[in-house]
Amino acid sequence: MGKSSKKKNKVILAPPLPPELDEDDIVVSDDDVEFVEKNPQQARNLADLDKDAIDGFLKRIADHDDDKVELLYEERERKRRAAEALKPRNGDDIEVDPVDALPVKTLDGKVVYRPAKKARSGDEANGVKSRSEEKGDGATQGSQKEPKGRSSKKEASKLQNLQSPTEVPKENLHSVVLEEVKEELSSDELFEKKKAQLAELGMALLEDPESNIRSLNDLLILCNDMDQKVVKLGIMSLLAVFRDIIPSYRIRQLTEKELAVEVSKEVKKTRYYEYTLIRSYKAYLQKLISLEKQPYFYLVAVRCLCSLLDAAPHFNFRESLLASVVKNLSSSNDVARKLCCEAIRSLFRNEGKHRGEATIEAVRLIAAHVKLHDCQLHPDSIEVCLSLKFDEDLGKDDSKEDKLKPKKNKRYQNRDVAKPSEKKKIKKEMLSKARQEVRADLRAVSFTLDPKEKKMIQRETLAALFETYFRILKHSMNNSRYKATSVFPGGSHPLLAPCLEGLGKFSHLIDLDFMSELIACLKKLSGYTDHQGEIPPDNALSVSERLQCCIVAFKVWRNNLEALNVDLQDFFVQLYNLILEYRPDRDHGEVLADALKTLLWEGKQQDMLRAAAFIKRLATFALSFGSAEAISALITLKHLLQKNTKCRNMLENDAGGGSLSSLVAKYDPEAKDPYLSGALATVLWELSLLQKHYDPSVSGMASNVLSMANLNATQNPVQLSSANPLEAYKDLSMGLELSKPAGKVLTLKCKRKRRSKEFVALSPDVLQKADCTVGEDELREKLQSHFAVLRGISENERLRTELNHTLSSINMYKEYKKQKKQSKKSKTGRKKVTRS
Repeated sequence: MGKSSKKKNKVILAPPLPPELDEDDIVVSDDDVEFVEKNPQQARNLADLDKDAIDGFLKRIADHDDDKVELLYEERERKRRAAEALKPRNGDDIEVDPVDALPVKTLDGKVVYRPAKKARSGDEANGVKSRSEEKGDGATQGSQKEPKGRSSKKEASKLQNLQSPTEVPKENLHSVVLEEVKEELSSDELFEKKKAQLAELGMALLEDPESNIRSLNDLLILCNDMDQKVVKLGIMSLLAVFRDIIPSYRIRQLTEKELAVEVSKEVKKTRYYEYTLIRSYKAYLQKLISLEKQPYFYLVAVRCLCSLLDAAPHFNFRESLLASVVKNLSSSNDVARKLCCEAIRSLFRNEGKHRGEATIEAVRLIAAHVKLHDCQLHPDSIEVCLSLKFDEDLGKDDSKEDKLKPKKNKRYQNRDVAKPSEKKKIKKEMLSKARQEVRADLRAVSFTLDPKEKKMIQRETLAALFETYFRILKHSMNNSRYKATSVFPGGSHPLLAPCLEGLGKFSHLIDLDFMSELIACLKKLSGYTDHQGEIPPDNALSVSERLQCCIVAFKVWRNNLEALNVDLQDFFVQLYNLILEYRPDRDHGEVLADALKTLLWEGKQQDMLRAAAFIKRLATFALSFGSAEAISALITLKHLLQKNTKCRNMLENDAGGGSLSSLVAKYDPEAKDPYLSGALATVLWELSLLQKHYDPSVSGMASNVLSMANLNATQNPVQLSSANPLEAYKDLSMGLELSKPAGKVLTLKCKRKRRSKEFVALSPDVLQKADCTVGEDELREKLQSHFAVLRGISENERLRTELNHTLSSINMYKEYKKQKKQSKKSKTGRKKVTRS
């Protein structure tokens, strides 16, 4: 089977066309002239034929690509020419090709063969001989019709054409033959040859880079090859070479004075090595940046750029490397984006490689990138800044440190010191200059920084980082009222979530002058309004983003507790309202658990009214959502009950509420302010339902909270877990993911059986005894509306079935028309073929 399929798929080329002949070589007989005179219409038809169309039709092959077939024709022609060039030629022998040269029959009945055209003409005598033999007896009649003078002029012009272009010196024949033989090599052989050449050059460079530094130019030349596979291999080979031979210092450009000074051979060799390395490295980076724009080489180019930035961030042309990598931080390609993010993170973590200078450049480039794209980037482009590290004493003033320096003793301040002589002054100046030069050289070689320089670099980095964060906050404030679509995750504000996370992490380094403005901005972004009007979800940020604003505000307040005097009551109110807006399929439960931990778990002792409102709302929340959210809410509820012992009266199951219900107004579950909810007037009946929860951890926590009703104010129940709400949420959600079953779907019959078991039929006596407060008129109206809805549903189903039936019939009719047209076309085509 395999052999037959190969034979079927094999391309069989058409035989080569006969060569074009000169007008003098064509012999026309009297019979041919008489036939043309008798049939002039057929002659005109032959003259009107399109030669190019006929040639294209003959060369075209069915079920094969035209470009591939054209390449096969070119390869066959190239082989034929090379074979003719390599064959030995003698003047006496006449080689006849049965396809290229057709025989001619003369009037005498003799068959004369015309030789094929020579690809490489020899001497002039041989050319003249072949012409004379070529004409033979058949050329006599053609020559009789022309005058003698005209024929002699044509022969002279032919001799000149033969002499001028075909003369090739013997020295160049070998090179011509070698070039033709190289062209005959297949693409696979060329690829293997170039691959071996790349490996040889790379190994030579890795073994002795100083003596083989010129091989870098050869590798760069191979990177410009027409074969894309060779270009990829060349780029990767150069990456391995550069990562190995790049020195641990930055190469400085020589001045004119240094170039004018005569140096030793070793210094010249080193200079040449550094110059070639820098020139080749620059050309390699330019090649990568140009290949980055092509889709085929995009991933390879980005991988090479990130690898170079990770391996040599101290070397020359770091600015162009950083610009390319930062530009791809927001790429739509996930692989390229992850590579760039990892390269930037390693740059921030390993500042010993570049003394922190590359960190400043990267943060400034990110800030400029955010400004250029108007904060519409992928969140990963800002999330990489969370890997930055700053000293804890960065926010302290240097003036305080100067004041703490010990003062000199007053005894020695008033003592007269002998003035040094001029010679000693000159010596001291020379020594100080020499020491400064030595220190400068040591700093250039080593990557260690002075404490002052390090602090200055970190301050500039922090300024650029907070500039980016504040720009994102300002953009979110201006556009928070307008919902815009974005291709990046996060909606219209994709950078807000990582920005808030970064502000929470570096909040202890923010200047106190900006604290009040930052708190006001976060309050506005969280959705708090003085009128307490409900903000529609379409015109505001998401619930997770507003919860993050509350978290960041509390972190900023706690880190600057001594100097910041801000009332955070508004954020408690906003958290109280956001608990009701939470949806597990839309919002992040981890953010909500973090908000409960930050605002309620870690906070100081809460006010009784506020704590009671949160306790009641968290109990309702735990009853409504999943087990992970419920456990975080119950842990926070238990913590509030432990801190506020008076709120334990809500655990009493009296008919009219707890013991404090008489002192408080009626409970309002829809109140916007926790102080106005009146939660002390109600009881926590939700905990008795949570005791029957399907999850044992939730039911155990609910029973543990209920046991607090029988304890004294000073006593606390046994702690089931000492984890905070965020840790409990993560542990339980991870456990649910791991213990999730394989996904057995219940059939429809099982569901119906379960429903039938749950249904309980009531006797007519029980129905008569039951109080029915609904009137007959109301009941009649409700039944009418109910049955009207049922009639509408049935009518809708009937219309839908009719519509589907008509649509299917229309589609069938269209298909029938198409088949009919195709059959007509096929019949007309067959008739044309039969007529032709």
